[in-house]
Amino acid sequence: MRKSARAVHQLPLGEDCQHGTFVAPTVIEIDDLAQLQREVFGPVLHVLRYRRDALPQLIDAINATGYGLTLGVHSRIDETIDFVAQRAHVGNIYVNRNIVGAVVGVQPFGGEGKSGTGPKAGGPLYLKRLQRNAQLHEELTRAQPAQVPNTLLDSLLDWARTHGHERLAASGQRYHGDSLLQRSLLLPGPTGERNTLGFAPRGLVLCVAASVGTLLNQLAAAFATGNTVVVDEATAALLPAGLPAPVRAAIRRASQLEAEPLQAALVDSHQAAAWRLRLAAREGALVPLILCSEDGAIPLWRLLAERALCVNTTAAGGNASLMTISV
Repeated sequence: MRKSARAVHQLPLGEDCQHGTFVAPTVIEIDDLAQLQREVFGPVLHVLRYRRDALPQLIDAINATGYGLTLGVHSRIDETIDFVAQRAHVGNIYVNRNIVGAVVGVQPFGGEGKSGTGPKAGGPLYLKRLQRNAQLHEELTRAQPAQVPNTLLDSLLDWARTHGHERLAASGQRYHGDSLLQRSLLLPGPTGERNTLGFAPRGLVLCVAASVGTLLNQLAAAFATGNTVVVDEATAALLPAGLPAPVRAAIRRASQLEAEPLQAALVDSHQAAAWRLRLAAREGALVPLILCSEDGAIPLWRLLAERALCVNTTAAGGNASLMTISV
């Protein structure tokens, strides 16, 4: 924390806390979120005041920290709640209630970025990470999809059908139907509480391939999950010359990958050993490495972030007393 904090309020420690390392309950007012340089664990509350019209910039600043475990929203305005829930890159969002006490199967728990790489503890994908060639439960594939066209994937598959890439066309079509992108799953919970689990793109995905077929498989998986793509120079040389302009424009080349904010890596099985070491040496959040081949199905769920939303529905209608954290 920088020294520019405006006010600090701290309770005194009792006599029995004079010997040892203790932190008294403390409230610190700050002027800017950038004043927090790292996570602060303990009975410490930072208070930042902001103007209503600055909420978008505030959410962007929260996302830019790289941390995203839990977030609490207290509001009687549905538009504000929806805006924060849709824009914040946070694993667990709680509305008009406290932000602790996640229950297995009700509020699957886990963050994003530096706060976790997934899958969520107590969620429907948790055991899948421990299985080989895991298949998704039917309830997940039936989760309510958002009616959003996937123009990049469609463009890639149209090109594949007319350029002799039948395997890509077939696998890409399966990806189209199997992707959990923008789907929402209603979870069980007590009366007066609504719990949903949504799926969003991880963000920037690295593709590393040793063959054109593997690269095309990686691109189809990344586009099916709404992610953006970056490739190293060696992989970029494999890109077919006739790719549609929108697809080619969506693939970024990078020579200095250490500086890229990678959220996942699709790596050819033949190159896995070297890239495990390279990715592990990076600073910041861990980057999940997903092995790929030309004909193997890529687990799309590993390219998505799970976001659990818990809403206290009893606070709807403006009863402010129901929105307090006190017990």
